[in-house]
Amino acid sequence: QEQLVESGGGLVQAGDSLRLSCAASGRTFSWYTMGWFRQAPGKEREFVAAITYNGGITYYGDSVKGRFAISRDNAKNSVYLQMNSLKPEDTAVYYCAKGKAALTTTQAMRIPANVGYWGQGTQVTVSS
Repeated sequence: QEQLVESGGGLVQAGDSLRLSCAASGRTFSWYTMGWFRQAPGKEREFVAAITYNGGITYYGDSVKGRFAISRDNAKNSVYLQMNSLKPEDTAVYYCAKGKAALTTTQAMRIPANVGYWGQGTQVTVSS
């Protein structure tokens, strides 16, 4: 059974930075596109970022473009989300996601139906 475990969330002030990590179990991590989503209270789950299996292509949601950066380390079965210039509207539970099929495109990862596995989420709270 695939498991994704996020860490690194917390309470920060506006303008601060935070780095989220996601550790994946299983032996197929390096074959799959990975991504991050977030969900604020009362809102739908929102796509944040995605990265291809080899890290060669990244794709971001409009609200985080230029501030967040996704990366991965296949040797460590891990994917990361560096969040800079955080804003109160970035407050949400952040979820790590693994593509449903190998070679899922980064654009296809925008759609929750194309996610095969979800992490349990980590809370990020940005105070003003």
